[in-house]
Amino acid sequence: MTRDDLAPIIEAILMTSHEPVKTGQMLEALQSDGATVDDIEAVLASLQREYASPGRGIRLERAAGGWRVVTASGLDTYLRAFHGAASRQKLSQAALEVLAIAAYRQPVTLPEINFIRGVNSAGVLRTLIDRKLLRVAGRKKVVGKPFLYRTTREFLVHFGLDKPEDLPEPDEITREASSFSPNGG
Repeated sequence: MTRDDLAPIIEAILMTSHEPVKTGQMLEALQSDGATVDDIEAVLASLQREYASPGRGIRLERAAGGWRVVTASGLDTYLRAFHGAASRQKLSQAALEVLAIAAYRQPVTLPEINFIRGVNSAGVLRTLIDRKLLRVAGRKKVVGKPFLYRTTREFLVHFGLDKPEDLPEPDEITREASSFSPNGG
């Protein structure tokens, strides 16, 4: 089977999957036809270039250790109108703060989050666990043995990251934010 033969199969797998698909999963499905990891990766790279061209409504991106097809940015208004979604559930400022603390300091305890934020964050933490963006990752070996929290695979998918190390550096975020401020140049 040639790479040209593999492209529509890989495309169909990606389009019908609700989760990012790992290269190994594709290999399992295609190995009986003689496909190799190199073949699959070459097809993925080709599809990614093709979808990145101007005028395309979809993109191919890495997320949570796999690949997924997503809509191009700027189309959400039209998609919400088409699908009848009145509003997208957004994360509150408090939720974003707790997520940022957990993402950059993981594993982290609730008392550590509370200390950094200066307010009790138990309710926000519970909401983030319910939304599967954070999870309990054990207990810290200190007095009281508080729970440790980490981000989840769902967090990576939600924010379009392949792995936690793909988070931007904090100073990079500060530089970008200052460029948007009225006094930031």
